[in-house]
Amino acid sequence: MFNSKMIIAGMAGAFALSMASEAIAATEIQWWHAMGGRNGELVNEMAEGYNASQSEFKVVPVYKGNYTETMTAAIAAFRAKQQPHIVQVFEVGTATMMAAEGAVYPVYKLMEDTNTPFNQDDYLPAVVSYYTTPDNKLLSLPFNSSTPVMWYNKDALDKAGVTEAPSTWAEVFDASQKLVDSGMKCGISFGWQSWVMVENFSAWHNIPMGTKENGFAGFDTEFVFNNDDVIGTLQSIADSQEKNLFQYGGRRGESLPLFTNGECGMWMNSSAYYGSIVQQAKFNFAQTMLPLNTEVADKPQNSIIGGATLWVLQGKPAAEYKGVAEFFNYIASAEVQARWHQETGYVPITTAAYELSQKQGFYEKNPGTDTAIKQLSLNTPTPNSKGIRFGNFVQVRDVINEEMEALWAGDKTAKEAMDTAVERGNALLRKFEKAND
Repeated sequence: MFNSKMIIAGMAGAFALSMASEAIAATEIQWWHAMGGRNGELVNEMAEGYNASQSEFKVVPVYKGNYTETMTAAIAAFRAKQQPHIVQVFEVGTATMMAAEGAVYPVYKLMEDTNTPFNQDDYLPAVVSYYTTPDNKLLSLPFNSSTPVMWYNKDALDKAGVTEAPSTWAEVFDASQKLVDSGMKCGISFGWQSWVMVENFSAWHNIPMGTKENGFAGFDTEFVFNNDDVIGTLQSIADSQEKNLFQYGGRRGESLPLFTNGECGMWMNSSAYYGSIVQQAKFNFAQTMLPLNTEVADKPQNSIIGGATLWVLQGKPAAEYKGVAEFFNYIASAEVQARWHQETGYVPITTAAYELSQKQGFYEKNPGTDTAIKQLSLNTPTPNSKGIRFGNFVQVRDVINEEMEALWAGDKTAKEAMDTAVERGNALLRKFEKAND
């Protein structure tokens, strides 16, 4: 007969064997990302949710720094044959990823090869169109997509006697003057200035930023954003600094405190700053669509997205890609996407997630939080407003930033700055084109 000690020992051994089997069965899927703070916490929750939903795979999210650092790390890792399965790459890295033949496993092919149910039509057209091939096949999975909006301090505008949120640049300057007159340090600021004031300004006014459909139709594209419309608007903003109507606060999100601390009454930047503004602002705030320069266009076209997508990298055992495909379906589900959208301000990537947010009453409780979605879907995208796909655009953005900073500093006129940015940018385009002949 077995005594109690033997039974307990046997149970313990069986439990240990079971745990070991589960550990062996859970194949790790490496996911490198660039989400810090609260967004990083939500990324971890997504992975935990998927891991708890099944036992075959375990997604391991790893924070690798900002967008540029994450992309650079993934490229270096691929060369060393130590790449992750999934890497988050910001939208301006799309052309670079597309040109990396042999490195990328396109999402449409991933889903086909793994027999995973997938319907591209479920995704918002304004989001998915940015990341498709010329024949409309999805290359990477939209994940954190945003678009710039205009945030405004409702309390400050009320105090200044501005009864409606500005919808044109003339109204922005007028409201800024009233804000300054009422005692504020400045009227308006913005961040991610190339994205907001060159890329999205062009799309919003349906004018090209570059030839060849903004790079979608070929690498032999050239920049044309040194046009009178962009130059005139930027020069007006630069000139308004004399009256403190505009204040520059940094290339990315460094100018956020100018808004949340109550120094500037308006701020143009990503819809994805919603979570940060909720936490930091001690005043009533709202968001509205980007202002229109009525001297350039009669009506707005549509804005374009920023943020990032998830790219799958080649070189892993075939069986592991089933886990990647299933994980993609999990994070694209309506419930997961609706929560991500509502917590962060990123737009929901699927129609189902948008409709679920509506059904849950999120937009009624938080008026204006659907501004980004309305902006992106305002009109059917044109070749000028579908997005941009320029090679070496990470470096080009740095060039544009440098030249815009020279404008704000008074060292150059808008024309001088944009002419130089186009010249330097075209040199980077030719370098990319030559490397990918």
